[in-house]
Amino acid sequence: MNCSVLLVPVLLPAALAIVCLGIPARSRFIRDAAAVIGSIALLYYGVVFFVVKDLSLFLPWTTAGGFSLALDFRLYPFSAFILLWITVFTALVILYSTVKMSSVSRSTEYYTYIFLTAAFASGAVLSNNLILLVFFWEGLLLTLYGLITIGGKNSYKTALKSLLIVGFCDFCMILGIVLLWTQTRTFRISDIAVRPEGVTAVSFILMSTGALGKAGALPFHTWIPDAAIDAPVSVMALLPGAMEKLLGVYLLTRICLDIFVLEINSSLCIILMTVGAVTIVVAVLMALVQKDLKRLLSYHAISQFGYMVLGVGTGVPLGIAGGIFHMLNNAIYKSGLFLGAGSVEHRAGTTEMKKLGGLGREMPVTAVCFLVLSAAISGIWPLNGFVSKEMIFHGSKETGYIIFTIAAWVGAIFTFASFLKASHSVFLGPRSSEIPQIRETGSPMFIPLIILTLLSVVFGIFYNLPLKLFIIPVLQSHSAAELESFNGLALFNPFALVSVLCLCIGFAIHCFGWLKSGKKAYMASEPVHQLPVLEQLYDRAEKRIFDPYDQGVKLLKALAAVLYYGVDRVMDFCFDGLWVMAGRQVVKVLRFVHNGIFANYLAWALTGLAAVAGLLYYLVRGGLG
Repeated sequence: MNCSVLLVPVLLPAALAIVCLGIPARSRFIRDAAAVIGSIALLYYGVVFFVVKDLSLFLPWTTAGGFSLALDFRLYPFSAFILLWITVFTALVILYSTVKMSSVSRSTEYYTYIFLTAAFASGAVLSNNLILLVFFWEGLLLTLYGLITIGGKNSYKTALKSLLIVGFCDFCMILGIVLLWTQTRTFRISDIAVRPEGVTAVSFILMSTGALGKAGALPFHTWIPDAAIDAPVSVMALLPGAMEKLLGVYLLTRICLDIFVLEINSSLCIILMTVGAVTIVVAVLMALVQKDLKRLLSYHAISQFGYMVLGVGTGVPLGIAGGIFHMLNNAIYKSGLFLGAGSVEHRAGTTEMKKLGGLGREMPVTAVCFLVLSAAISGIWPLNGFVSKEMIFHGSKETGYIIFTIAAWVGAIFTFASFLKASHSVFLGPRSSEIPQIRETGSPMFIPLIILTLLSVVFGIFYNLPLKLFIIPVLQSHSAAELESFNGLALFNPFALVSVLCLCIGFAIHCFGWLKSGKKAYMASEPVHQLPVLEQLYDRAEKRIFDPYDQGVKLLKALAAVLYYGVDRVMDFCFDGLWVMAGRQVVKVLRFVHNGIFANYLAWALTGLAAVAGLLYYLVRGGLG
């Protein structure tokens, strides 16, 4: 195969973006058809590259000033795996959007941004040069901003928030790359393998910040719940739900496995596991108390990323494989859950759980898919979420730090409780009188849901299939032998039994809350919400006290006030007030002196002459002396 074909995953979606932008808005059918056909072509190439798996393209370029840069693309098992799923999720979201986005005035821009996102994501995955990686990585930041602004008239505020938060993380990554270059003198990823010590340890932390920020780990997550309300739901399904998790975990894994040589239980591994554990617990507790379905899903997108970080941070092959497998599983069921929420919003006009209920009778396909996907994310046997979580539990235990395994189990409890609340509120229970009679969505919307649901079932029951196809090839050089003997569906072992116990506790929490709230499913989390310590923390969280962006804005406003009143107004007073007042006083004195009487002027003149004569006499006498 010609190496130049590696340009196709970047150039094809870029060309499709231009085509969609050039089709007039009145020709919606032609534009939608072009988008769907184009996404299928992109998926075809994704499959082809996954089969090929080994290809590279190196085109050096030297500027007139002697600076050299290369177009360096590398296709290997990991990048081929991610590239395939980028095209899968792009095709499914494009098909879904032909109905969901049909009435949006900026739908032409939407398709353009979607294909540009696919182009930049493919370029980032294929890049074997850190400068090239940064170029595509920053392109994703721009398309993220554009996609969020399509949501509504106030969505630009959330878009700006995402731009600043993710942009800060990207700046950290760039700074880390610069520090790494000072130690290695190369930007070529395949030529780098250093121990994180001293400067390189700082580089590791900064580059990891870029990966963590892209996927929304704490504390860089706060734009995601806001985007869940302001951005189109299909954007949430594609970006925070799927693609940004793929890219974030891909880069984090490459940092931990290829660019840097980490030792198990090193301080940097413990930092990663801590970030993962905190992200799991804090985000799932926030998800539990949400009253809007899309915000609940957004916090779970954050919490599930914590499992991935925890798995990769263990440094144990089983844990790393679990983190990567969970990345894929989460992208599947979280994207499906967002699409399910979008279907509800499309028919019912709202995702507020208080206004919903009993929709399972009228939207049976969406309801069944949502329930299965909710079971998958909750880790119910034998679905895919159960297997990848068990791998992470085992991997974290191998590190000897059981506290991280406990944090993961706590996350499992409240994840199940959250989705019992969401499913019960929206699809089960009595029919809400606030929503008129509705019907199931059209096939372009429920076909992607069915596909993602089936994948969740197949990748659970036949978990060895994705492990052998996607995960084990990535870890061939990292002692992946224990993956071959791992029984992902075994129920009769201590870890699986604890996981089942966690599900029972989650079920009990939901039932208790449901009964105590007067059988109002959307209020089932209130007993947890009102716990003595958690209530105060929740109140502060709802006031955005823990939001670094909002607190940063307040700090900047306070600094601006200090500069305004402490410097600007003082300078204004000095130049516009004090000097003017002094000038006026001088003018008054001059007016008093210059009163027009000749005798006064003569006296002043004679006095001046006498003073000059006295000064001259003094100087002459002093000179002679």
